[in-house]
Amino acid sequence: MATFKIEGGHLLKGTITPQGAKNEALQVICATLLTSDKVIIRNIPDIRDVNNLIQLLSDIGVHVEKTGKDECSFQANTLNLQYLQSDDFVRKCAELRGSVLMIGPLLGRMGKAVVAKPGGDKIGRRRLDTHFLGFKNLGAKFQQIPERNVYEIGARRLKGTYMLLDEASVTGTANIIMAAVLAEGITTIYNAACEPYVQQLCHMLNRMGANISGIGSNLLTVKGVKSLHGTEHKLLPDMIEVGSFIGMAAMCGDGIRIKDVSLHDLGIIPDAFRRLGVKVEVDGDDLFIPHQKHYIVDSFIDGTIMTLADAPWPGLTPDLLSVLIVVATQARGSVLFHQKMFESRLFFVDRLIDMGAQIILCDPHRAVVVGHDRSRQLRASRMSSPDIRAGIALLIAAMSAQGTSLISNIEQIDRGYENIEARLNALGAHIERVKS
Repeated sequence: MATFKIEGGHLLKGTITPQGAKNEALQVICATLLTSDKVIIRNIPDIRDVNNLIQLLSDIGVHVEKTGKDECSFQANTLNLQYLQSDDFVRKCAELRGSVLMIGPLLGRMGKAVVAKPGGDKIGRRRLDTHFLGFKNLGAKFQQIPERNVYEIGARRLKGTYMLLDEASVTGTANIIMAAVLAEGITTIYNAACEPYVQQLCHMLNRMGANISGIGSNLLTVKGVKSLHGTEHKLLPDMIEVGSFIGMAAMCGDGIRIKDVSLHDLGIIPDAFRRLGVKVEVDGDDLFIPHQKHYIVDSFIDGTIMTLADAPWPGLTPDLLSVLIVVATQARGSVLFHQKMFESRLFFVDRLIDMGAQIILCDPHRAVVVGHDRSRQLRASRMSSPDIRAGIALLIAAMSAQGTSLISNIEQIDRGYENIEARLNALGAHIERVKS
């Protein structure tokens, strides 16, 4: 266990480059299970969730070779199907939420998989019904094994069909796509998630020989093929990390350039910060956030209070609401945040209130932030990171606060952000990792 010791009040200045996208990495690394050929993936982030998934693939027999600083090759030509039935495999899956993305490719290629309840953030219920209903539509059968607390799922041959997803689940869509690419016939997926990372997965699979159309829309058509072959793939920059850096620059920046952000794939993220009054300047494929003494919250045309709510792509990703809430604490104006997806994700605002922020938690899904307009600096505090995104939001708050803060359970932050303290210290932050 480790703790961050943060000396607040230091301005950050300079250039920072976002890591490869965590959520895309989890999807495309699992997709390497669909072929016995070698697949090379570049721009892989060196973070706990991704590293644990790579280790899990290695455990089941995938030959993994590190071919560069952020590059690996994967070859799933000797899978250990017996290990997939072991209690050790089930235990490791239960500790890693990304493991759920192995089910689709294993079911599609091997005709069977074991489903354990996956771990991850403690942010409320993250149901898997969309995944399972999709597999069932493709012809898979489920059998509960009560003594092991798992489900065995299998199908002699998956068959394409039409399905309307009950929600536009990103991981659900990705899992169903990976199961369907080797199914017999045509699969039509309506209400599919259309995030850039799902698009990237589809493009990669098509380069491997799949036949997926409708990419970028919520209506995907997958024509099953008999086999897939190897390819090379480069991950997009992580949009959540880009948004986190925008938030840091707004709160405690003295001019920060974020390099190579893949602007086209950020959607409305820059505009969400602009609604809080943050200046976000575009320079080619870079973003520059200048120092601002004050930033003023925008209002709607009719003068009503600004509301920011999460929504499926191309709406605002829920993963950035925590950062936006922290930024709003020092804006001029008030903002209502509506977090629709998870019922526990806003509870971290209690830590911000302890630091002096003016926040009214209306219910588990809504919070009103009354900005200080920098008239009052947040106070240093001792706190714990409840999940990845709240953890980075609390780190931003601590960097802007007066005094020295301590954040424990930083393993949650490590799950999503690569070597974060060294990268931020290079900009002028004062963050020390201390063994608990």
